[in-house]
Amino acid sequence: MPDGVAGKRTLIFGGAGGIGRATATALAARGACVALADIDPQQLDAAAEYLASQGHIVRTYQVDVRLRHDVRKVADAVFDDLGRLDVLINAAGIMLMSPVTELRTDEWELSIDLNLKGVLWGIAAVLPTFLKQRSGHLITLGSIHGLNVFPGGAAHSASKFAVRAFSDGLRAELAGHGIRVTTVMPGAVATGMQDKTTGSQRDEIQAIYADAIPSVTVANAIAFAIDQPDSVSINEVVVRPTVQRW
Repeated sequence: MPDGVAGKRTLIFGGAGGIGRATATALAARGACVALADIDPQQLDAAAEYLASQGHIVRTYQVDVRLRHDVRKVADAVFDDLGRLDVLINAAGIMLMSPVTELRTDEWELSIDLNLKGVLWGIAAVLPTFLKQRSGHLITLGSIHGLNVFPGGAAHSASKFAVRAFSDGLRAELAGHGIRVTTVMPGAVATGMQDKTTGSQRDEIQAIYADAIPSVTVANAIAFAIDQPDSVSINEVVVRPTVQRW
């Protein structure tokens, strides 16, 4: 796998919006070959059109990351279409905040399915090939909610703590296999994800995100991690607004 970003074949799950789209833009501008996978076909088309307007041609694939076999099919298609894969970025996710006492169990389930299982299925789909080629970079969007638990965020933090634990265990297991593992943990980022919260803490969450940083700041951190020599693995990155206390 070549050092740097240029020429690296990169698959981004959740690549049509938010941090995923910003990362696709940042990597394509640095010469990466980017494939986007997302559940929303309209957002996929919009992302591809925008990147094309910037002079970048990307491949797009519609997928629901909760469906393990569909994720595998997309990964296989990307391998076939691009010839190889150097970087996987798991950027699909959701943030649903509410006190446990409200018993929004459907939201708990969705958080685990998207934020945790979606990551697992993405990694499982590409890991055999990464092991065979003895190279690759597994990048997952975690959260500062994977570092601390705040009132109203128990279920969300459970999914993000699990992602961080899985990634760290994977990093240790893959040492010596030529595969890098990075978890990026953003704070308040202006992706619109906060608008998904419908519980009693919606107004509080909206207030916190008044000082949110743009998605490109996280995208640049991801690009920095990829840009390192293959002998260097940046395992964890925390990116948050300077004014954010937690």
